[in-house]
Amino acid sequence: MPARHARRRFTTAYKLEILRKADACTRHGELGALLRKEGLYSSHLITWRQQRERGLTPKKRGRKAVPVDPRLKKLEAVERQGVLDLLHTRFVDQAPAQVHATLLDEGTYLCSPRTMYRILDAAHEVKERRDQVRRPHYAAPELLATRPNEVWSWDITKLLGPAKWTYFYLYVILDIFSRYVVGWMIAPHESAALAERLIAETCAKQGIVPGQLTLHADRGGAMRRKPVALLLADLGVVKTHSRPQVSNDNPFSEAQFRTLKYCPQFPDRFGSIEDGRAFGQMFFRWYNHDHRHSGLGFLTPAVVHFGQAAVVRANRDRVLAAAYAEHPERFVNGRPQPADLPNAVWINPPVKKPTTQDAPGTTIDIPDDVPHGRILKAARRSTTIVIDGSAPLINSTSVSHCH
Repeated sequence: MPARHARRRFTTAYKLEILRKADACTRHGELGALLRKEGLYSSHLITWRQQRERGLTPKKRGRKAVPVDPRLKKLEAVERQGVLDLLHTRFVDQAPAQVHATLLDEGTYLCSPRTMYRILDAAHEVKERRDQVRRPHYAAPELLATRPNEVWSWDITKLLGPAKWTYFYLYVILDIFSRYVVGWMIAPHESAALAERLIAETCAKQGIVPGQLTLHADRGGAMRRKPVALLLADLGVVKTHSRPQVSNDNPFSEAQFRTLKYCPQFPDRFGSIEDGRAFGQMFFRWYNHDHRHSGLGFLTPAVVHFGQAAVVRANRDRVLAAAYAEHPERFVNGRPQPADLPNAVWINPPVKKPTTQDAPGTTIDIPDDVPHGRILKAARRSTTIVIDGSAPLINSTSVSHCH
C-alpha cells in the first residue's frame, strides 16, 4: 500500500510570515507565484487572515480540562493522621516507596509515596528511615612533631617470595620529623609478638622515656593486638591509629614503601628471607645516610635525626655566599639561600576555619595612627614532612631471633 502523506502543520510564525509576503504582493501574478512556491491555496490565506483578525491564536484540540477543586484532592485530617500513625508503628524503619508497595500487595491503597513524604515533611520527619548499621565516626588523627623521636609511624608490607603465593613481611618504623628509619625487620609471617619485640628494641636503642613518644599506625591486625597495646602502655608510649580505609592517615610509611619498591635494585622476588635481609641492610643504610630527602631541604634523614642539620645548612650557606661574591652577575634574584629546615611536621594538620575577618570580601578598617605600609597577603602555609633517619637497623643477630 502506498504510504499516507502526513498532514502539513503550520506554525503561527509561518502563517504571519506568509500573510506579510502576501500583503506585499502588488503586481499581477506575484500572489500566485508565492502560493505555488509554498504549496498553498488561496483558502489558506482567507483562513489565516480571519485568524489574524482574532489574534491568530491556535485552537486547542482535544477535550477541555475539567477544573478540579484542589481541596478535593487532599486527604482528610483523619486520613493523614492514619498514614502518619502507620509510618510510626508498623513501617517505622521503611521508606515510603516500600510502604506503598507493601500495602498494594495487601490490597490496600492509602496514598501515593509522594503524599507520604509530604505528611512526613509536615511532621519534620523527612530523614533516613531504613534500618541500617550506623558506623562509628572516626576522627582524623592530628599529630605534630617538632623534633626527632616525638612521633613515629610504622607499618608492614609484603615482599614477594621465591614462589607464587609466598611472601616475606617487612616491618618498618620511621620518625616522621627526620624521616629516619629507626627500626626494621623482615620476618616470614606477620605477628604481634614480632612487632612487640621490634618496638621494644627500637625504643631502647633510641632511649625513649615514658611520655615522650607517640606511635602511629594503620588498623592492621598486628597493630591493634593486645600484646602491642600492653607493651606501649608499659613503655609510656601513646598509640594512635588511622581511620578505616584511609591510607592518607599514614602518609609517611606509605611514601617510604614507595621509595623502597621503586628503588632500581629492588628485585621482582626475593629468593630467600636472607636475601631480603641483605637487601634491607643495603637499602636502609642508603636511605638513612645517603638519600637527600626533598622534604628535609635535601638533607639526609641521619643529619636531621642526630641534630646536624644546622651545621650542614650553615656550610651550604657559606658555599653559596662565596659563589655569589665571585660572580654576583650570575644570580639575577640576589644572593641564593639554602633550603629551609623543617620546623614542624603534621599528620592531618587541623583545618583552619575562616573567621569573620578571614571571609572573602570582608573590609577591615585600619586606624589612622597605624602606618600604612605595604600590605602583604599571607601565602598558604605549606606543610613539611620529615622522616626519621637514625632508625636502628636491626642487625642480623637480633633478626635471626625474630622469626
